[in-house]
Amino acid sequence: MERYRKLTLLHSNDMHGDFLAESVDEDLIGGVSMLSGYINKVRNEEEATLYCIAGDMFRGSVIDSEFKGTSTIEIMNAISPDIVTLGNHEVDYGIAHLLFLEKCARFPIINANLYIKSNHARLFNPYKIITLNGMKILFIGIITEGVMKRAKNDTVVGSFLDIHEAAKEVGRICNTHNAIDIDLTVLLTHIGFEEDKLLAAALDPAWGVDIIIGGHSHTFIEKPEIVNDIAIVQAGIGTNQIGRFDITVDTEKNCIHDYIWQTIPINDDNCPRDADIDRLLTSYKEVTDRKYNRTVTRLHRQLTHPSRYQETELGNLFTDILAESLGLDAVFMASGSIRTTALGPLVQYADLVECYPYDESVYMITVTGQQLKRMLKYVMRPDTWKGAHNGFFQISHRLRVTHNITLDTQVSVTFDGVPADDNKLYRIGMQKYHYNSFEKYFGFSSKEFTQFHPAKVVSTSAREIIEEYLTDHQMLDAHIDGRITLIR
Repeated sequence: MERYRKLTLLHSNDMHGDFLAESVDEDLIGGVSMLSGYINKVRNEEEATLYCIAGDMFRGSVIDSEFKGTSTIEIMNAISPDIVTLGNHEVDYGIAHLLFLEKCARFPIINANLYIKSNHARLFNPYKIITLNGMKILFIGIITEGVMKRAKNDTVVGSFLDIHEAAKEVGRICNTHNAIDIDLTVLLTHIGFEEDKLLAAALDPAWGVDIIIGGHSHTFIEKPEIVNDIAIVQAGIGTNQIGRFDITVDTEKNCIHDYIWQTIPINDDNCPRDADIDRLLTSYKEVTDRKYNRTVTRLHRQLTHPSRYQETELGNLFTDILAESLGLDAVFMASGSIRTTALGPLVQYADLVECYPYDESVYMITVTGQQLKRMLKYVMRPDTWKGAHNGFFQISHRLRVTHNITLDTQVSVTFDGVPADDNKLYRIGMQKYHYNSFEKYFGFSSKEFTQFHPAKVVSTSAREIIEEYLTDHQMLDAHIDGRITLIR
């Protein structure tokens, strides 16, 4: 038997329904048609090719939202990935719907750390062994604890939340299957790049994990991060690029002999279009175009949301609309709820849905000034700046905060230009998702204030409020006005 064998491992993560190509400087980039074309090209050129997805296929486009993920599964069926792991957005439509979507999938979905509490039975197969070109490749799927935030109302489902628990689970699987001569072991994770490094450090080298292909933090890298002799990679976000490993596997030592890793741009220079994917996309797009291609408003100019970790124009616009429309003292909107980096100047309904896809109820809570300061202090904690989506919030204009990141000190919190009064009550609005996970996002239990002032649903649809306001107000503008000042 030949000792050294070739394997080409292609990978994507956090595609978020990024199905359509975009025109940039007269060039087409991204989209699943050219992505599929490139994958097919590599499959035809190389002797052994696998394509894997490290979570978050769903959310981010009207095609995905309108069909509640069934369109995404059918498009993925057409691309035919060899192995997929779950991301936190795979449960956005509910655990039951996810299990239905799995039945629609003609590709394996793996996850090792999501289980039913009563009998500890896993919801998905924890791993998959793929035999290819005389090699056995073991894939294991690990998901972030963020999945449980979306499934918080489901008291039956649990998860191994701790990195060390996830490491033990990996060890159990590897120990069980090492005896069948596994040549390469790959973890497909959706926990974020920093957590991937912690996980790699916690793994016993004897378990034989070679590669971690990750997602969740949308990290672009120039070369693999090596921790505990494990190569850790991620391919950013969307379909504008794909990760590629060209590996020589030592089948006697059951490890990587050498490899080259790179990200390949998906564009019309090196990626042929897939006609079958184009036809499938057209069938879905015709349906969504009829419903979503209507003008909502025209903004004064294009408004931007360039980063989750700063005050942004779109964050200011949306929080101010909700605060004014609902008569609230302040609104907290998670930066991650705004999914595009820009909106306008012409805003069609499709643009609004892609920008703000999470149409949830708005809860009003009543907190003291002292509790309000605690909320903001926790939002600005050092963990927030690690880039692992730990929860940063946009705030409406009457509330202003100045925070020293270097010293981790809250310099000031003002309301209507005067210091927030520790004993005064403030009516704060936030999305249902964040109210249900209040302690995780704000650092203390909601019971501290709900026992005196119960929370109240003030709207069943945040997006409907924003849409109605935009429809009634043309040529709106928004600027960075210093409501969030970060001192570094």
